[in-house]
Amino acid sequence: MQNKKIVITGGPGTGKSSVIKHLEREGYICYHEVSREITAAAQKQGISQLFLEKPILFSEKLLEARVKQHIEASLNEVSTVFLDRGIPDVVAYMEYFGTTYPQKFQQACEDHSYYRVFLLPPWEDIYQTDNERYESFEQALLIHDHLKKTYLSYGYEPIEVPKNTIENRSDFILNNIPM
Repeated sequence: MQNKKIVITGGPGTGKSSVIKHLEREGYICYHEVSREITAAAQKQGISQLFLEKPILFSEKLLEARVKQHIEASLNEVSTVFLDRGIPDVVAYMEYFGTTYPQKFQQACEDHSYYRVFLLPPWEDIYQTDNERYESFEQALLIHDHLKKTYLSYGYEPIEVPKNTIENRSDFILNNIPM
């Protein structure tokens, strides 16, 4: 049985990780965002923002980690798994920054599909920056647009999750997945 891989995406600071953690507490199998780990590892090596300083290297590491998550999710025997961001997010961010990238990024998007994509919209009331999230809210708005455009370009129809409590947002997602 092929499971349903569900992507929860959106620009920075939209509540993705909070929703993923809530779904995980509810007993669902969830795969967490990997970019913070990559950024933190680079910072330990003295590179403050790997994506800004070496965007292709950062994106290659991110692509590798997201493909690995996709494969692990495919091997999981539960019917539905949730992923905090998908492979097309890597392409969307490179497009946002105007970074030229090799075709292997597009190929990975084509080779690894998802059942459904949920897009969390920018929400200024909850937006915060931190050591790994350096974008302004205005940049988060632009990133949201790039994410939506990228997922549409790969044939997905992202479902926008209404601004609400974490519990209600999680319920909205669950109610929009045929179980």
